[in-house]
Amino acid sequence: MDKLKQVLSGQDGGGGGADGSGILETANQASTLAWGTRMKGFLICFLLGAFCSILATCLLWIPGFGLPVFAVLYTLGNVSALASTMFLIGPLRQLKNMCAKVRALATAVMLVCLVLTLCAAFWWKNNGLALLFCVLQFLAFTWYGLSYIPFARDAVLKLFSVCVS
Repeated sequence: MDKLKQVLSGQDGGGGGADGSGILETANQASTLAWGTRMKGFLICFLLGAFCSILATCLLWIPGFGLPVFAVLYTLGNVSALASTMFLIGPLRQLKNMCAKVRALATAVMLVCLVLTLCAAFWWKNNGLALLFCVLQFLAFTWYGLSYIPFARDAVLKLFSVCVS
């Protein structure tokens, strides 16, 4: 756990910021939660999100009310998984990261699809649209997540271009 903390905070000698402090170290200093508590909060929130998404997929096939339940649980799962990183870096930093130029479009699409999924399931009562917005949620969330991995988006685009041609 200490090695993970050192690597993530830039203290491993692999090059942190100019003053030697990493993102997580800064969050550590600004947060009132201990490192272990934040890691537990992250894991619980992320696993709860994954559980909600998996449960939603299982409940999708229940006749009559499966799709609205799926839409709610899947949306809650995505929100929970997204919120889990707030435990690591804090809510303000998370919002700044979400609105960064490289992630702004994916964030906007994801948040709009979260709302539209619930509107399609409950207000419009259109199952096809709700399912479409859930798929778009997944794609936007994946594209958002890939933005944190260097060159991952480029690799995915190249893979799709090779597959298409």
